[in-house]
Amino acid sequence: MKIKSLLIAALISLFSFATFAQEKSQENPKYAGIEIVVNVNQASAEEIADLLKGVGLKKAQAIVDYRQQNGLFKNVEELSNVKGIGSSTIEKNIDRIQL
Repeated sequence: MKIKSLLIAALISLFSFATFAQEKSQENPKYAGIEIVVNVNQASAEEIADLLKGVGLKKAQAIVDYRQQNGLFKNVEELSNVKGIGSSTIEKNIDRIQL
């Protein structure tokens, strides 16, 4: 009975991991299986666009321009001051954003 329970638990874990890995690789196959983070106070527009969900090169350049004009971001919420970056963009990237 214990072996059956362990086998079922192992299969569920394996399936869950495979599903997670597949989802991550679909986001950006270049970064499959890698924790994705970007320091918005140091990254280039290209890096920001590549690593943040829903942020293209135009929005990423706006982040860099804002940073150059106003100084480094002091908190993540300050990104909402950038034209085109709203709370939903910040929310879906909160685990990826570093200062």
